[in-house]
Amino acid sequence: LIGAPFDQVMQTFANLDRSIIEVDLVFFKGTKEDLKAACAGGDGNADEKKTIAITVIQNKGNKDETTKTIVAPVGCNLRQVLVDEGINVYQSFTRWTNCKGKQLCGTCIVNVPEGGLNTNRKSMDEASTLRENPETY
Repeated sequence: LIGAPFDQVMQTFANLDRSIIEVDLVFFKGTKEDLKAACAGGDGNADEKKTIAITVIQNKGNKDETTKTIVAPVGCNLRQVLVDEGINVYQSFTRWTNCKGKQLCGTCIVNVPEGGLNTNRKSMDEASTLRENPETY
């Protein structure tokens, strides 16, 4: 669970077999990259992926469906990358009344069907706004 999001760690604890009565926790002060490097025994730069591929499917299921793959740096702001690529992530007037991808409002609705555990967890405002949507939103 090295570098796993808090919610994933808590879910793992909740799912432990009841026969487990003792768990060792190791706390680490530093960035996620520092932690991964310490566990790998290196500086974190060797063989570490520097970019991610983002696949965008627009108008899914329609005859004008398009697929676009965008390569972006690890740790990027997904909303900003999509907006920079000309992809509209907002619905209606929220295009002008949003938090610019700072995890405050939940209006840039993006479905992340795979790899969601590698993203930041939703803020309370986002979770409230998106509560009616699938968990991958």
